[in-house]
Amino acid sequence: MSTAIPRPSVLFVCVHNAGRSQMAAAFLTHLAGDAVEVRSAGSAPAATVNPAVVEAMKESGIDISAEIPKVLTTAAVQASDVVITMGCGDTCPVFPGKRYLDWQLEDPAGQGVDAVRPIRNEIEQRVRGLLAELGIPIAV
Repeated sequence: MSTAIPRPSVLFVCVHNAGRSQMAAAFLTHLAGDAVEVRSAGSAPAATVNPAVVEAMKESGIDISAEIPKVLTTAAVQASDVVITMGCGDTCPVFPGKRYLDWQLEDPAGQGVDAVRPIRNEIEQRVRGLLAELGIPIAV
């Protein structure tokens, strides 16, 4: 299927790629369908996705239990139009011509599902705002 408008590519980056960036990528994939190419990565990826994050997302009807934290690569940044960082600071490579956003979000690491829910909800609202900025209709 080819479209006249190229699909924008968005990369979500946090330190462990076990919480915030996984939730953001899942919401963007869920809400945009295949209209956006979605990546997530971490500067120091954890071994697994945070179980409280998996549970909180399941409550929203999104299953991320099969996701695996991925290491941030220069190639992933170069292949993305928009790079959204969430607390990785100076470890995120910066390339000219990319749009960078920094979302200040509480880190869900080590927290239970009750603490993760408000972070999840804020991420969903920010992803919806990003879709509006990109001019991409919500698919669901």
